[in-house]
Amino acid sequence: MIVTRKLAAILVADIVGYSRLAGADEDRILARLRTLRSDLIDPSISVHNGRVVKRTGDGVLAEFRSVVDAVRCAIEMQNGLIERNAGVPEDRRIQFRIGVHLGDVVEEADGDLMGDGVNIAARLEGIAKPGAIALSEDAFRQVRGRIEFAVTDLGVKALKNIAEPLRVYSLEVGVPAEARAAPLESPPQRSGPPRCSIVVLPFSSLGGGEEHELFVDGVVESLTTDLSRLANTVVVARNTAFTYKGKPVEARQVGRELNVRYILEGSIQRGAGRMRINTQLIDGATGNHIWADRFDKPMGDLFDLQDEIVSRIANQLRGELIAAEAERAEREPNPDALDFYFRGVAAFNKGRLENVVRAKDLFDKAIKLDPAHVDAIVGTARADVIIALYRQTERAPRLAAAEAELLRGLSIDPRNHWAHLWLGYVQVLTNRAARGIGEFERALSLNRNIGVAHAWTGLAKIMLGRAEETEAHIAEAFRISPIDGVTFLWKYIGGLAKLYLGADAEAVDLFRQSIDASRNFPLNHFHNAAALALLGRQSEAEDEVKAGLAIAPDFTLAGFRAAPESDNPVFLAQRERVIEGMRKAGLL
Repeated sequence: MIVTRKLAAILVADIVGYSRLAGADEDRILARLRTLRSDLIDPSISVHNGRVVKRTGDGVLAEFRSVVDAVRCAIEMQNGLIERNAGVPEDRRIQFRIGVHLGDVVEEADGDLMGDGVNIAARLEGIAKPGAIALSEDAFRQVRGRIEFAVTDLGVKALKNIAEPLRVYSLEVGVPAEARAAPLESPPQRSGPPRCSIVVLPFSSLGGGEEHELFVDGVVESLTTDLSRLANTVVVARNTAFTYKGKPVEARQVGRELNVRYILEGSIQRGAGRMRINTQLIDGATGNHIWADRFDKPMGDLFDLQDEIVSRIANQLRGELIAAEAERAEREPNPDALDFYFRGVAAFNKGRLENVVRAKDLFDKAIKLDPAHVDAIVGTARADVIIALYRQTERAPRLAAAEAELLRGLSIDPRNHWAHLWLGYVQVLTNRAARGIGEFERALSLNRNIGVAHAWTGLAKIMLGRAEETEAHIAEAFRISPIDGVTFLWKYIGGLAKLYLGADAEAVDLFRQSIDASRNFPLNHFHNAAALALLGRQSEAEDEVKAGLAIAPDFTLAGFRAAPESDNPVFLAQRERVIEGMRKAGLL
């Protein structure tokens, strides 16, 4: 049996006095519990990027990407019960006890979780007050200063069947924390739907009968789940979205009813051995189309086909949502941390060094306003990495700073897939390619739609002296996300593998495709220059050197030679040949 050990934020919730309530009126309590699951519990867990691990009859066990998400979900659940209990006699009220812990767990092959992390969360739930949330010290440390409710230190508690006593904190939902002085320039509260909020409406099923309709519903459900994993994104739960199935709806009406900024709708048509997928992203306030795409896929294994469709839509949609939110953020007169983050992502995605430097400044502003904003922390780290590639003299300190930033981000949110991804890239660039592959695998276990994790695994194989394996990893990256915004990088890595293997003509072809896709990246020019020079195409090689230096004027052959990414002997021998090609091309 395959098991995985990992850190996770665990939430355990249980109904207070369920046996008494069920004994008084079992049918009514079961009906109310089913309604709570569909209208409150499941949507809250989904919106806060959680996963239901198991149900316990009158309770639930869920895991989350971060403690912050888990606690926000717990607060939403407790607040929802307060509203639903208004006017209900006290002896008929449903109340939850909730425990939250950050700890080590073991994930079974079927997705079940076991281990001390789960046991501690369950014991915390058992000692929580009705309507309150009990937090372990490890969990409380992650949310301290970010909670607007009263928190009581319950001291060190001995929990049943737990070896070591733990300090426990009680979060009293509904009881405000002591007033604190507001920041001097606190932005005003905003009205309207949450930023980056979206509903995936049921897609239309065209042709194929009942089996095809089930396939289409599966695509929508998987897409909703995958989008829920995106940071800073609020996704309406599948059960709520499917209430619109088969009904003629108007986008602005849906936007008002569900309080979301964006609506994704689409159709999947089956026929003649192919499927045609149409998707549209719509502004929930105006009803205007923001983005649309249509693509065809040949019929194959339905599960594989479903994964490919979901990955392609999710990857494209992420970029479109960020672009739309960045455009809104640029117009915001009182930007907050999330506004600065979206602006930073938009600047970073434009490429060129000056835009990356501006992105770093915007990410730093976000962190200043919210020191625990993990995605902004990852943003400033990846900006440092890219600056290191442009400025050789800053390479070592920039990469060291990026690694420190990424480790800090992971200490706040151990399940942030972007932090794992970029930490792996830093490790690949600093003679730790094998460890980097491990981080890429961790990132993919948290979000299967990261095509660049496969591409960078291919880069790591070059550093390990196994460039012949790179092509398969690049192919997998394109399978997952064929029109990703960074496919130029994947072509570059593919060309790099060919160059290191001595297939210079194939390398030139891939480098040219990379350059045509993005003229803002200097390394594809310099390596193309090496391949051209080794083929004897001297004037073309010299032109490529000029093009690369126009983007990164500080790049030198001496600097490149002095900073090998690996000490693998096969890699070093292949690299010397590349250096000779750069020298022949005229790089100094």
